[in-house]
Amino acid sequence: MAQLTDDCFAFSGPLLPLEEMERLIQERVSQIAGTETVALHGAAGRVLAADIVAPLDLPPFDNSAVDGYAVRHGDLASGTETRLVVSGRVMAGHQARGLAPGEAVRIFTGAPMPEGADTVFMQEDCRAEGNAVILPTGLKLGANRRLAGEDVKAGSVVLPAGRLLSVADVGLAAALGLTAIQVRRRVRVALFSTGDEIVEPGAARPPSALYDANRFLLAGLLARLGAQVTDLGIVADDPAALKAAIGKAAKSHDLVLTSGGVSTGEADHVRAAVEDIGSLVFWRVAIKPGRPVAMGVVGGAAFVGLPGNPVAAFVTFVRVVRPLLLRLGGASPRPLVPLPVRAAFSYRKKKGRREYVRVALRPAADGGVEAVKHPQEGAGVITSLTETDGLAELPDDVTEIEPGAVVGFLSYATLVG
Repeated sequence: MAQLTDDCFAFSGPLLPLEEMERLIQERVSQIAGTETVALHGAAGRVLAADIVAPLDLPPFDNSAVDGYAVRHGDLASGTETRLVVSGRVMAGHQARGLAPGEAVRIFTGAPMPEGADTVFMQEDCRAEGNAVILPTGLKLGANRRLAGEDVKAGSVVLPAGRLLSVADVGLAAALGLTAIQVRRRVRVALFSTGDEIVEPGAARPPSALYDANRFLLAGLLARLGAQVTDLGIVADDPAALKAAIGKAAKSHDLVLTSGGVSTGEADHVRAAVEDIGSLVFWRVAIKPGRPVAMGVVGGAAFVGLPGNPVAAFVTFVRVVRPLLLRLGGASPRPLVPLPVRAAFSYRKKKGRREYVRVALRPAADGGVEAVKHPQEGAGVITSLTETDGLAELPDDVTEIEPGAVVGFLSYATLVG
């Protein structure tokens, strides 16, 4: 279990900028203890616990990048076609014999280069005549040849500790012959929703109630980031019940994550419950949607309370919970880099807070890419997430966006992985 100090999130300002929040997390939150070894098939989405050092070169031998003919570049005529006798053929996975001067070898993609050969002609550029091949002029020395170690050198660090492993990383480990990887243990997260107005999907729904979407949304996001999730269901808007649920969950988890009940209304009891059994700084994060976010410590475990509206819960998860979860899990920070796109909408905002607009991308008439704002802006409109491609990030100091302005775009794929 994580062991955080009660004041690790302490912040004295009235509205916390996102950069300050991320700095506090990186400086004051320690990674959880514990590692394990997992098979390659279960390694994607886990955090690497130790550097992976290449045990061999990739590729491990010189090989052909194309189907064609392997030759000695020194045998080629200058300024005219060259005719060479084809002395053999080599397929991928088979050993090649040496190449004598004046000879060519029929070779296929991935096959080892014959000893003495240094250049490969693509088969479509050549002309076969009996047991010979006619080669065009102008090919450079070393063309279409992959050199041993040109991708990875044996002994080099190919994947550093702290990396959140992608499927491509796992593929690289397999190419190096590895069968298992040492990773950090999963962050244990207790998850529940709060509120008398929400019910479990599939249950009888009173006329004034809503089905709980947040828990399923957040559980999926947590799983994408490699967390081990304990689903604690729905807890009613009752101070004693909330206090008991949070306190019990904190004893066996690294992070307790809730949604709903963190605003300042009469029925919003999460903040008071955490303050009674732990330490909480009520972060009015400078972000929209999702300003009411509670963060603190209960019994050494981190606590985060997200807003109840689904879109606000999503945005605050990817911008607040994601960096905390990665830090707890020992992942090295990889800053989000918004891609520049052209706004196809106008928008006004307050200065001093970061705002995220749900947008879909479309090709513009001039061949560029435009970001189109979803027509409904409400933080409870779930279809604004399903019908868009990502978020346009509007910086703190920006107050107005006009059509044609360049804005930063963060795809959902980037935000949840």
